[in-house]
Amino acid sequence: MTDYLAIAALIFWPVIPLFWIPVHFATGFFKKLGLLTYAMPLFTWLPLAYLIFQNRTFLISYKTDLPMIVNSIGMILLICGALLHMWTAKLLGVGIIGVPEIFIKIKENIVTEGPFSLVRHPTYLSHTLIFSGVFLITGVIAVGILTALDLIIITVMVIPLEEKELLLRFSEEYVQYKKKVPSRFFPWIRIK
Repeated sequence: MTDYLAIAALIFWPVIPLFWIPVHFATGFFKKLGLLTYAMPLFTWLPLAYLIFQNRTFLISYKTDLPMIVNSIGMILLICGALLHMWTAKLLGVGIIGVPEIFIKIKENIVTEGPFSLVRHPTYLSHTLIFSGVFLITGVIAVGILTALDLIIITVMVIPLEEKELLLRFSEEYVQYKKKVPSRFFPWIRIK
């Protein structure tokens, strides 16, 4: 069962950089493209997902045996990450799938309640919790690498691109929100 969990994490993770980096990097282009933007994963993620699936045996063959207590901590992280993701999805509504970034006529208000009152990007925090949890449960080295890669890509590329786009969309309201909630990702690390 843990192998399926590891494979699912490896297959679904590339959606994050392959969709969100281009959408936040070239928002104007994707606004012009509109609904066709959602076809992009067919050309970017789907072939990679197939390649990962074809090499699944190799990818999950390198494991480390982690103590049961570490596996239990992993389960807690996975559950907390999933619950946080569901909470942010509920608050963001269609914003969770990029609708405001892609459609010109869709206007949304900035979300500042719930987990957004503690960190500016709780959805990305939820992903890190989920992937960390899967690694601690499965011990699959590829998932551990994916977790570290996710943290780096989200911190260095996705969040800065998204914040630039949010600043354009919400202007002074977003500046005030950043002052009120100085932490991007982890509540105890304050990065403006």
